[in-house]
Amino acid sequence: MPITRRRLALLACIVLLPSWAIAQSLTVSAAASLTEAFKEIGARFDAARGGSTRFNFAASGVLITQIAQGAPVDVFVSADQESVDRGVKAGLLDPATRRDFASNSLVLIVPAQDALAITALGELNRADVRRIAVGKPATVPVGRYTRQALETVGLWTSVEPRIVYANSVRQVLDYVARGEADAGFVYRTDAELARDKVRQVVVVAGHAPVTYPAAVVQDSRQQAAARAFVDFLAGPEAQAILARHGFDK
Repeated sequence: MPITRRRLALLACIVLLPSWAIAQSLTVSAAASLTEAFKEIGARFDAARGGSTRFNFAASGVLITQIAQGAPVDVFVSADQESVDRGVKAGLLDPATRRDFASNSLVLIVPAQDALAITALGELNRADVRRIAVGKPATVPVGRYTRQALETVGLWTSVEPRIVYANSVRQVLDYVARGEADAGFVYRTDAELARDKVRQVVVVAGHAPVTYPAAVVQDSRQQAAARAFVDFLAGPEAQAILARHGFDK
């Protein structure tokens, strides 16, 4: 088949495109609390690059374990620094690409129709508070933040027997929203998603800052596209989306 001028022009355009622009698919494993914001960010990123971004949302500790077990992931986005530290130490993540792009707050929530009328953190010690939803500290960052905060005010030991452990921050939110727990600890952005079903009692202090780092997976076959996604998160378009979903910079 003869090569026409049109075909030559098309080939030239493909050659001149950056490698990330012609990538077929990018897989991003991200903290569950980022679900709604990242679906929107992914659509904007794909519109710019002409590829497709697939997301895997779960607790950060679960996601880094999946990567360690060989899951084909290009970018890891965590709700804490500890999970990324673990990935870097194990040689799973490229430390040169690590970048913080957002922050959040830990809040105590109760069902919107709170029959117990909990108004402060200290009231979790009341005998009528029987079930407190908390993310598993070993794998769920919001659980670690919660444990740190409760230990700071001397409440962890007394409330621990009544804790119902959850596999993600969204499961904590569901437990409280459905009235299956008397109280729970989630991020402020998660509480806002269910404000018709839960009530925020107080912003909780006494824990490490809730920050979101992203990093490229060392074994990614799409290094350029992965780096482009991490860079995009810090750009004005993604930052505007994150702000609209309640995240701080």
